[in-house]
Amino acid sequence: MALNVTSSADYDVCDLKSFHHHYSQLHGWISLFVCIFGSIANILNILVLTRREMRSPTNIILTGLAVADLLVMIDYIPYSFHLYLYRRSRKDTFTYGWAIFVLFHSNFAQVCHTISICLTLILAVWRYVAVAKKNREWCSYRRTVFAILITYAFCPLLCVPLYITTEVQEKVEVLDSNGMSIPQTESLEDSPVAKTVNTTLYFVRLTETAQNDDILTALNFWIYSVVIKLFPCVVLTVVILKLLQVLLEAKRRRQKLTNIQEEKFDRKKTARRVDKERQTDRTKMMLLAVLLLFLLTELPQGILGLLSVLLGRGFFKTCYLMLGDVIDMLTLVNSAINFILYCTMSRQFRTTFNELFCKNWRITRHTGKQILIDNNGHTGTNHTVTQVTQV
Repeated sequence: MALNVTSSADYDVCDLKSFHHHYSQLHGWISLFVCIFGSIANILNILVLTRREMRSPTNIILTGLAVADLLVMIDYIPYSFHLYLYRRSRKDTFTYGWAIFVLFHSNFAQVCHTISICLTLILAVWRYVAVAKKNREWCSYRRTVFAILITYAFCPLLCVPLYITTEVQEKVEVLDSNGMSIPQTESLEDSPVAKTVNTTLYFVRLTETAQNDDILTALNFWIYSVVIKLFPCVVLTVVILKLLQVLLEAKRRRQKLTNIQEEKFDRKKTARRVDKERQTDRTKMMLLAVLLLFLLTELPQGILGLLSVLLGRGFFKTCYLMLGDVIDMLTLVNSAINFILYCTMSRQFRTTFNELFCKNWRITRHTGKQILIDNNGHTGTNHTVTQVTQV
């Protein structure tokens, strides 16, 4: 399907330039904070999830997911510095070296995030097969590792249309002696700047083939919006509804079984069994929260990408590009927040985390001198007592 060439004026209702201008002033600092937190959080995820007692098919998928998210975080930190935080002249900003980095960033970040999407999809399918179909052999540890390796090898190939439609292009601009652009409202004769220089700047743009070939551009958007975004969202929606149904049925059966067992067996044993089953339910709810968060962040991006194909370049320029920073922020938050979900919803994760990082922490408290009185009424002072309390 070819892109419709639609005038930007047709989308005045979707004019987001003012929002884009104001939010871009904050995006650099917000994204930097999210990336630093997310990098630390994903490193902690990897360290905890790879412990021997945590190894399982589900946790190995979460580990692969943490690695992909960590790469997204690390890659975005210099990008946020370059475009948002480190203010300098256009001459120093749009150099050839930085243009190469931006091109690498756009490709590398998309590949890593696509890996994250595919691993989330595998996680959903694995949990559905293990919980709903009661088939844990199909989701064995070896097959899980193989699926992760295939994902890391296949996703770079899936993003090939992105590689062939973008390139570094040069553009000559008239800048003042300080390397700053001259306002368009001023002519060169009226400009107060005494000296102007023709400077070659470098930008990441669509290739000439992509600009002239609407089919290639549309194919790129179809792969991005439908294959990478919307299709996983549809599959996740179905899997989430199925898992919720299984959880509700299991809860009803457990409640019924508990009532029967309390009449025939020891209540302590019944309570222990119920507590174990509740812990399993919390783990399932944690995974559901991970899937739901992914759905909430990826679905809007897929819809915007699809609308860019259906409505044409006017919508792409006035709506999609103006929301580019917000789309990036949704991706960064989705890549950084899993650690919080694990800590709040998984007792096993919290326990392993405490054993790994808090086991040797001590709080030393001095009680001071103690006065001793013997049987004859004499007083004395013994040594200071130090109490060591383990956290």
